[in-house]
Amino acid sequence: MFFRWTALIGYFGLLGLLLNWHTWYSPPVQVPRSLVLIVLLVPLLFPLRGLLHARPYTHRWASYLTLPYFAIGIDTAYTIQSEWFLAALQIFLSLLMFIGCIFFARYSHEKPSHS
Repeated sequence: MFFRWTALIGYFGLLGLLLNWHTWYSPPVQVPRSLVLIVLLVPLLFPLRGLLHARPYTHRWASYLTLPYFAIGIDTAYTIQSEWFLAALQIFLSLLMFIGCIFFARYSHEKPSHS
């Protein structure tokens, strides 16, 4: 149960951070704001239902979804010095979601389906 909540806090924290960051805190200048939001937020919406219903399979593949957000956070922390705190928060939340997802998937007792 702890790892499920860890995954959900990381997930919703990352979703909220990216939405606020690229809408109000530091909107993009050279590309449309809507394009940045679509590219960053739409992939996070795919596992929403499975995460809310505590499906271990969704937690397994959603853990892979966090890796690009971790990499983007590392890149932003080094390239844009004025936004290092937001990038560090993105790194932390993506790691929180990753750890929560993999441990929830590992320790949940899912009955195997026999087809």
